[in-house]
Order: sequence, then structure tokens, then C-alpha cells
Amino acid sequence: MSLRSVIAQMKIRHRRGQVVLEPLNVPADLMKPKHVLVCLPSGLRELTIVKQFLPTIAEVFHPADITLLSMPGIKVKDIFPRKGFQILSPSVEQLTWTGLPKKSYLSTLQEYKFDTVLDLNLEPSAFTSWVLLNSPDTVRIGRGNFLGKPFYNVEIKTKYLRDERNIYRSLLETVETLKNGSPGTTASRK
Repeated sequence: MSLRSVIAQMKIRHRRGQVVLEPLNVPADLMKPKHVLVCLPSGLRELTIVKQFLPTIAEVFHPADITLLSMPGIKVKDIFPRKGFQILSPSVEQLTWTGLPKKSYLSTLQEYKFDTVLDLNLEPSAFTSWVLLNSPDTVRIGRGNFLGKPFYNVEIKTKYLRDERNIYRSLLETVETLKNGSPGTTASRK
């Protein structure tokens, strides 16, 4: 582990201890999101799979505005459709030496007034962890047995361990069930 990674992890642990958890009212807080931030994974394989689920994400969170947040240095604008989605790709100038987002970048994200953050990372990411910890007023949804509290206030555990497609499908089906109160067929499409 590099010195940068060690310092980033120390900052995350320190910030984690400062986060005050707010009570969540399920399903009311999930019912009508207006602005959703989707944190994309860094791996090309996972990005390809997530791309297939973009229509499902749009349907699950309809009529919310959906913004896709890529990992720093990864340009997804060429591979992801722009129709219906805004794409944010942080540049190196928007990061600290440790790779965490600068305060100015976090302020930019806060200007969007996201009410829901959906983390689709399957591997730990210091960048996404920092974004989640600095979004205390949002519903933060992620995979169960991954980052836990206070990163997420809604954790969804699936029975799938390595099958990315089924992990994402299960995650979206559960969000849809929580949001709508009954299971639908939206997330079960391929």
C-alpha cells in the first residue's frame, strides 16, 4: 500500500468517526427522489455491465434526474450514452494529493442537491468513500457486507458473491421493491 493510500485511509477513518447518522424513513425517503448520483465502478468489466443497467436505473428512479459519477481519470463519456444522464468525470486538479476529492469538488457535488446516492462499486474506493461520507443528508444505497455504516444508510445484501450482473440486478430489484412497496419487473430485464 502506498503512502498516499495510507494517508487517504487515515483521513477516511477520521471522517467516519465524525459522521452523525440521521434516521431514515423507509420507504418515504426513497419514494420520490429528485436528484440521484450513481457512483460508477472503476473496472472496465463492471462499467460494461453497469451500462446495460442504465435503462433499469432510469426506470427505478423515474422521474429523477440521474447523474453518473466516474472514478477520477476514467473518461466514460465515450462509452456511456448521454441521453437522459449527466456524466461527471473528476479531473486530477479536483483531487487532493491522496486522491480524495477536494472541498471545492465536494461543494460542486452539493450544488446538485442529490437526495439519493447509489454506489455501484464492488471494490473499495477511497474516492467514493469520501463522497459518501460527505453526503450526510442523502439516502446512500450500497451493497451489503461492503462498507457499512456510516457510508450507507441502506445496505442491500445479495446472495451473489462474484456474479456482477446478478449483484446489480438484485440491488436494483430491492431498491425498486423498497421504493414502490412491491416487486416489479423493471430490474429483472437484461
